[in-house]
Amino acid sequence: MHLTDDNFYIYAAHYYDNPQCLTTEEFEEDLKRIQYIKRLLNKYQNNKILNERLILNHVIVLHNCFGEVISNMLFCKLNGQSSNIKPFLEYLNIMPEFIRYNDKQIHKSQIYSNENISKILERI
Repeated sequence: MHLTDDNFYIYAAHYYDNPQCLTTEEFEEDLKRIQYIKRLLNKYQNNKILNERLILNHVIVLHNCFGEVISNMLFCKLNGQSSNIKPFLEYLNIMPEFIRYNDKQIHKSQIYSNENISKILERI
């Protein structure tokens, strides 16, 4: 299945694997973590305030629920935040070789990594 903006919800449901989830609402709550990450990254971009541990927590939970495809989902939904999310994925060692969404295939070397965020994560 190829990820696009149009089939994002179906794509997410296809790869969702959370045995503790019993309802659609719980699935949607997990999916909302992407919006929370976006808000936190926007806060960093606008105010230089980074809640790195909270972002890491959200990414870890998402990775546990969606597996390796979460990287594609994050890049698809975090428009303009690619350079800010990449250091988190690298820190957690879940950055794939290629990001695939919307009929794009982007090699990880083509995505800039925010050095300031990388330095903050190195100190953890």
